[in-house]
Amino acid sequence: MHRFMPLIAALAVSGLAQAAEPAAATPATPQAWAEKMVDLSQNASAFKDPAAFAQWTGAMMNPATSMALMQQGMDPNAYARMMAGMMNPAAMQNYMQFLDPAVSMKWMAAGMDPRFYTNLLGQGLNPANYMNWMTLPMNPQMWNMGMQMLNPAMYTNMMTAPMNPAMLNSMMAPLNPNTYMNWMGAGMNPATYGSWGGMLAMPGMPSAAPMAVPFDPAALLRMMPVPAPAPAK
Repeated sequence: MHRFMPLIAALAVSGLAQAAEPAAATPATPQAWAEKMVDLSQNASAFKDPAAFAQWTGAMMNPATSMALMQQGMDPNAYARMMAGMMNPAAMQNYMQFLDPAVSMKWMAAGMDPRFYTNLLGQGLNPANYMNWMTLPMNPQMWNMGMQMLNPAMYTNMMTAPMNPAMLNSMMAPLNPNTYMNWMGAGMNPATYGSWGGMLAMPGMPSAAPMAVPFDPAALLRMMPVPAPAPAK
């Protein structure tokens, strides 16, 4: 067992360093956070990295983020984007990357890092977070959303959403053969599974770059070569 201790220690140190790094492309506004949370191609990023999770919890402590999510719920275009995201192969890549052992190592390292717990505890003990929630009934943005529920135009937009070109395009996507070919290509792309996909890579597979090219039927022919005919006697 002692022979594996240096390897375990190195993995833990690597995970600690990764957990301490800030997440890339962090939303800067509550509206940007809300859009990312309803985007099926990237809404799981907060649970793949402890540092991103700490930023996500910090955003959820802000009532403006919850109000932005409520605003998304009253926007018919948000549902069109979610429907399109469900049929986007990037959604599968978003969740299949949980199979990556590096994700588990990051959380294991964060579990041994006091800075991670201190960060989350500091968010829960910050009086400013509670003051924002206590003053929420006097927030003009909250009153504005309440008044929108009395606006007939909001219900008219919902009723006309099925005729929205963006919604029609999303509903027509299942009839497009490229939708299924792209999903098949994403399923055979090693990059879909993170570093775990390196073990699945085989000669003749599509490019490892995420969504670089759609599924190429010629790849199957390279994986299953036709035997050469026997020479005539």
